[in-house]
Amino acid sequence: MGKGSVPRRTTTAVGIAVVTLIGGAAAIAAPATASSVASGQAAASTASHHVHTRHLCGAPKHVRMMSCLAEVRTDVAQPHVFAAHAVSAAATPSGYGPSDLLSAYNLPADGGAGQTVAIVDAQDDPNAESDLATYRSQYGLPACTSDNGCFSKVDENGGTNYPSADSGWAGEISLDLDMVSAIAPEAHIVLVEADSANMTDLGTAVNQAVSMGAKFVSNSYGGSEDSSDLSADSSYFNHPGVAITVSAGDSAYGAEYPASSQYVTSVGGTSLTKDSSSRGWSESVWSTSSTEGTGSGCSAFEPKPAWQTDSGCANRTVADVSAVADPATGVAVYDSYGASGWQVYGGTSAASPIIAGVYADAGAPGSGDYPAQYPYQHTDALNDVTSGSNGSCDPSYLCTAGTGYDGPTGLGTPNGLTAFTAG
Repeated sequence: MGKGSVPRRTTTAVGIAVVTLIGGAAAIAAPATASSVASGQAAASTASHHVHTRHLCGAPKHVRMMSCLAEVRTDVAQPHVFAAHAVSAAATPSGYGPSDLLSAYNLPADGGAGQTVAIVDAQDDPNAESDLATYRSQYGLPACTSDNGCFSKVDENGGTNYPSADSGWAGEISLDLDMVSAIAPEAHIVLVEADSANMTDLGTAVNQAVSMGAKFVSNSYGGSEDSSDLSADSSYFNHPGVAITVSAGDSAYGAEYPASSQYVTSVGGTSLTKDSSSRGWSESVWSTSSTEGTGSGCSAFEPKPAWQTDSGCANRTVADVSAVADPATGVAVYDSYGASGWQVYGGTSAASPIIAGVYADAGAPGSGDYPAQYPYQHTDALNDVTSGSNGSCDPSYLCTAGTGYDGPTGLGTPNGLTAFTAG
């Protein structure tokens, strides 16, 4: 979640040098390019605290209010895009693109065919479809538009009475749409916009997504747990046969709702870096500071699902699996509503739609299944993340990565589709 009182995002100039203060004096840093960001990402596990970020959404002020869980890099200058066209190859956007993510997670380039993935967020992004078109054009992905039937946008009741626009949530929407596109480029996408960030409205939007036939529903938001969560579970998240993914949180160690729901796949966050290993990539727990990093922990209210067997938490443990979330190793996103176009985003908001896309690549879940159980049936088909911590806790596995299951990264990150496949 956002920290304290966080200002709304403002448009940042693009294509200029980034000014930072070193020892009290202004220093000019050259604009980051894709290659410079990629090379810098090799040391991301230790350099996260050096990057400058801003939360897209402020912290919730009331119980049952949610915050989007996206962060934007404010220290990366991106190329301009004119007339909604893709930028040139010489000015590739910074941040990981689809080919990077598919390589890191051993995924097919044509995944998602015949499937529908829903994105649930609050407020309206008026530029959602046009921004999505720019992202997909830039990376050579097939067009996904309302005209060709691939993309649709509805309000929480399935109509076109969209809520008021909000630049923070619009950035979240762009991140979610782009990550599903990167991972499952052949899937149809439904964007369901809730009237507000209240759990009741967001839950209504989840139900709407399922009613429209989506078998995969990504939720990149969270808030404090409370005693009403079990009621929300039964009202909004108990959908057998649907893979519902939820971001684990961006405030470091501690469980949030709805990631702690017994019916969802809770998705933690990693730092993802290129290396010389046989995989070509390595990952560690995303942790920037004591108050910023992937969420994890033991739920105060949610019962433990039958397939989760860790012994240090009698209730539901967060998370189940994980994917890249560290803004220092962030992903490229195109967002033009209140933003300047190409951005580098992070937060567990990136991880949830990535995992939803992986589920879509793997095919429809069993009709009576809770797909969160699938990774537990195929633990050897994941990349086990064994380094890093997001805080201090007892028992230590709830906040510290190690061999096998741990709280911050769950069972690990995708290594192909087996761990997300029915049966």
